[in-house]
Amino acid sequence: MLDYDAEAEAYDATRGGTPRAEAAAAAVLGLLPAHVRGVLDLGCGTGIVTARLRRPGLRVLGADASYGMAAMAARRGIPVVIASGTGLPLRPRSLDAVSAVWLLHLLREPAVVPRLIAEVGRVLRPGGVFVTTVDKDAAHDVGSDIDEVLAPHLTSAPADAPAEVTAYAAAAGLRPCGEAVFTGRGQGVTPRGAAEALRAGRYASRVAPRSATVEEVASRLGALPDQDVPRTDPTYRLSAFVRA
Repeated sequence: MLDYDAEAEAYDATRGGTPRAEAAAAAVLGLLPAHVRGVLDLGCGTGIVTARLRRPGLRVLGADASYGMAAMAARRGIPVVIASGTGLPLRPRSLDAVSAVWLLHLLREPAVVPRLIAEVGRVLRPGGVFVTTVDKDAAHDVGSDIDEVLAPHLTSAPADAPAEVTAYAAAAGLRPCGEAVFTGRGQGVTPRGAAEALRAGRYASRVAPRSATVEEVASRLGALPDQDVPRTDPTYRLSAFVRA
């Protein structure tokens, strides 16, 4: 797992920056019903997406477990609390909506994702909506030569598999109510960038080298052509669930 406190300052620039954030925020807003007046952005990170969850009458609160990330969000003018998604300092049935963009795939410890979704179910009022990315890591498989190098080393059980997320949501009293996709603008990976990310541990949720060291896999990426030419941008998927 990355040290998100240490990564905070450089985080946005290495992950698509403003174009990706604007696409994500627009997709989330498209799944929030008109009656929603407040949304908690869970795992808000630097707040680059949170700050763009704007429409008339909508109040936004960020929550993140990383002090460094939360400080960046606060600098953007976002009200933010330091909190884990499995233990929110909020009353039951107190929220209209919760969003979690690029979060669930990181939560690889056993039972953390169902605990988080159960907590979301606890704080949502009836008719409240939970919007989350699913299958995030798979979105990066765009059929490129980089994907061919990484394919033998992909983790086999993503923490945000759609069927499992839907089952956890059902157990928390949430039923599916919509889906959306959006392009990860500026997220097309270069071979050089993929090698650097692998060495830095940024692929920790997705890649676990088998029968090879991290450096050996990075060297194979370094042997690909067009080292600084971005491959195709990924397409991310959002699922929405409503509280009964």
